[in-house]
Amino acid sequence: MKIARGLLLLSICTSFFPLTSCARGGGKTAPSPAEDASISFTDDDGIRINLPEKRSRIISLYSAHTENLFAIGAGGALIGGHTTCTYPPEAASFAIYDYNGDPEYIIAAEPDLVLVRPFIRRRSPNYLAEIEMAGIPVVSLYAETLGDFDEYIRRLAQLTGTETEAEQQLALFRRGLDQVRTVTGGITEKQIVFFESTEAEIRTAAEGSLPALAIEIAGGVNIASGALPVTRGSSIAPFGAEKLLQHADEIDVYIVQRGSMNSSTGTALAARPGYHAIKAIQNNRVLYIDEKQISSPTFRYLSGVQEIARFLYPAHFSK
Repeated sequence: MKIARGLLLLSICTSFFPLTSCARGGGKTAPSPAEDASISFTDDDGIRINLPEKRSRIISLYSAHTENLFAIGAGGALIGGHTTCTYPPEAASFAIYDYNGDPEYIIAAEPDLVLVRPFIRRRSPNYLAEIEMAGIPVVSLYAETLGDFDEYIRRLAQLTGTETEAEQQLALFRRGLDQVRTVTGGITEKQIVFFESTEAEIRTAAEGSLPALAIEIAGGVNIASGALPVTRGSSIAPFGAEKLLQHADEIDVYIVQRGSMNSSTGTALAARPGYHAIKAIQNNRVLYIDEKQISSPTFRYLSGVQEIARFLYPAHFSK
């Protein structure tokens, strides 16, 4: 009799609710069918996302998502972030989660959305699968190029109901980039630039990457123009010290991105074998820039472009 009653309850549950509603995780439901969803799109892992309403308890496992949500007025919807989510300062107060750890911590927090990027799903598919099995939606977004940025931001805004704020920020962002282009477009004597993405193997910015486009918008001539990425979709490209030193007397400005990928210092740069021959180093024309400011798809990218433009052409840009 007890067995029959249990089977009856299971039948009722699976008949009237999605299977994931009977799972653990605070009774969360799986994404709704498209016809019932107010939020519907395909994410950057090719997964169709259908959600009935905006999200208000979000865990972000990518620092750019966190930063951009604050920028479009959705910071209040965040309840946690990855260990790298340190900007803006308000993000430091959130609970910290790591996709290399135990997904049970995220499940216990009962978010109504987990935001990732394609790299995370490739690296930790089982981690995300457990979260999804608990009935928690996972959405993967990433702006690989500057051309993808607007759509990426609009997806974040859809998820949080902040479309108006997002459009306002996008308008300011595009206007700022256009203003830099207008100034640098009228400069005839261009500065020749080398951008160091990583000290290891002296890698540079791949063609079409955010740093490469920043140099172009800021009016620089990239000595490594056309460099192919180390892997598909990567922002870094091989270059090498030997090839770099062949252009030593041409390079007016040497830009180094600083962060987790590269920890070069001024002393170390000048002490490298042969680097004393590089014109930019001789003339102390070395710019260090935060990789989060120039290599991540965030609104701070504009300030990175402006910083490069001011360094290249100080007479044309006021601080």
